Amino acid sequence: MSSATSDPLSALVALPGVADSVDAVRKAVDRAYGHRVMRRRSHEVTAEAALRGARGSAALAGADWALEEVRRRTDFGAQGQPRTVGAALRLTAEAGQLLSVWRQSPLRVLARLHLVAAGDAARGESVAGETDVVGRPRLAGEGVDEPLIELPLPDADEVAGRLDGLARLLLAGTEAPALVVAAVVHGELLALRPFGSHNGLVARAAERVVLVGSGLDPKSICPAEVGYAEQGRAEYVGALEGYASGTPEGVATWIVHCGRAVELGVRETTAVCEALQRGAA
Repeated sequence: MSSATSDPLSALVALPGVADSVDAVRKAVDRAYGHRVMRRRSHEVTAEAALRGARGSAALAGADWALEEVRRRTDFGAQGQPRTVGAALRLTAEAGQLLSVWRQSPLRVLARLHLVAAGDAARGESVAGETDVVGRPRLAGEGVDEPLIELPLPDADEVAGRLDGLARLLLAGTEAPALVVAAVVHGELLALRPFGSHNGLVARAAERVVLVGSGLDPKSICPAEVGYAEQGRAEYVGALEGYASGTPEGVATWIVHCGRAVELGVRETTAVCEALQRGAA
């Protein structure tokens, strides 16, 4: 059996630009962890990164609020944009609690993330019929509320098969760098949109779980979501289309895009560290 067959995720490192992106991300993350503020105030940095990451993820889902508005608002139970921001905040808080479960059952974690994103819907406080689709992949004939992602929607059978395949890959273990694994998890979930809603938020939270659990970013201080938002929704969707195409060039473009997002997240965190050091935050 070839190495590409036994560890297909590792084989992606050979795609154009991927190895360079992996190296750049590793160096950027190492620099962030080496900042002197991290020695005594890492909890503050983690908390700020979580807030900024949630803001970035919500922006990609259509709720592009200023950071200070996210910080001060409390009305996250309302419909529309407040509900999106609330879901992003809940997911960011939950992701770090699921690392041990992820290593045993990624699909259980994905179901949990969707429950957390759904919030009131998971407790039955939603429109009629919504509660019975929360926390499970969609079935044949069920639609998806993900208006900002316009890729062709795989049918329920394809979703089930590809989710199972993804889980098997993750549980089998891989020598692939964390960035590659995280990008594939993120891209696959967005391409499949397995849930009736909140797929983008869930996909980005799952990427966060991989980056933290892999040891690349154990304190969760490098919010890739910030980087995706900074690069813009059009570039995000364009890179995702490359991943969904399945071509080597398209997949490479997506992984490099994810790498750049992490680097931009590191830049954001470095600015936070500098502000803390000056006493400005």
